[in-house]
Amino acid sequence: MRRILTLLAAGVCAGTFVVPQALPQSAPDISLTRLDCGTPGPPLAVNPRFSDAFSYGDLKLQFVYSCYLVKHGDEYLLWDTGHAMTMPNVAPKVSLVDLLGQISLKPDQIKYVGISHYHADHTGQVDSFPKATLLIGKGEWDAITSPKPAEGVNFKPFEGWIKGENKVEPVPLDKDVFGDGSVMMLYTPGHTPGHHSLLVRLPQTGNVLISGDLVHFHENYDNNGVPAFNFDRAQTLASLDRVKKIVANFKATVIIQHDARDIDKLPPFPASAK
Repeated sequence: MRRILTLLAAGVCAGTFVVPQALPQSAPDISLTRLDCGTPGPPLAVNPRFSDAFSYGDLKLQFVYSCYLVKHGDEYLLWDTGHAMTMPNVAPKVSLVDLLGQISLKPDQIKYVGISHYHADHTGQVDSFPKATLLIGKGEWDAITSPKPAEGVNFKPFEGWIKGENKVEPVPLDKDVFGDGSVMMLYTPGHTPGHHSLLVRLPQTGNVLISGDLVHFHENYDNNGVPAFNFDRAQTLASLDRVKKIVANFKATVIIQHDARDIDKLPPFPASAK
């Protein structure tokens, strides 16, 4: 049984990936909880900003801001940290720290904070978890630690990690987070240089693929729509192709973090999928 997802050939376009076929029978309890990490605004027109091919006509959609808690035995991974509490109009109504408090978790109990990418709506509350090891794509980390971070790179909340006060693991490709194939960070560049998505393998619910911003809504996913502001168009399409193959092979449920239509794919907080 292959337990670790391994990249055998460099490059997302040409790489060959080996995925675990079965979880160990002794795998610990695993659960997945959705957290509200921002307040939705009114529906917005998605064409042409979210399609460089002008694919969506007059379509308007309401975006949501989601974070996710993975429980793996007595260890926890927090995936993305949403908007900062000070962000005008879209700040969360309840902070991540307070949400976790509602299920009797303290920030120091979070072992890992996994970040899909460096944009502010995914990184705003990361500094609430200084004891956690930061798991972040190497391309994202390089951008955050640049002497002059580019526009859109939300580096400020990462100061503790940048200064070396907190633990960080830049992830160049894929990462088997807990070492048993149950939770996989998948290298899906294109939206940003080191973007990652997350595959969670739940014993009862089944496999769940959390998109990050590989796509922003169903129509993006269905017709390979590439936002005009993405870092690399070819990488985006290659990452989409890879994810769709993984989803098919694992019969996974796709959860698009910004699509309100995907909220009900997981139980409402504080319940979790198992």
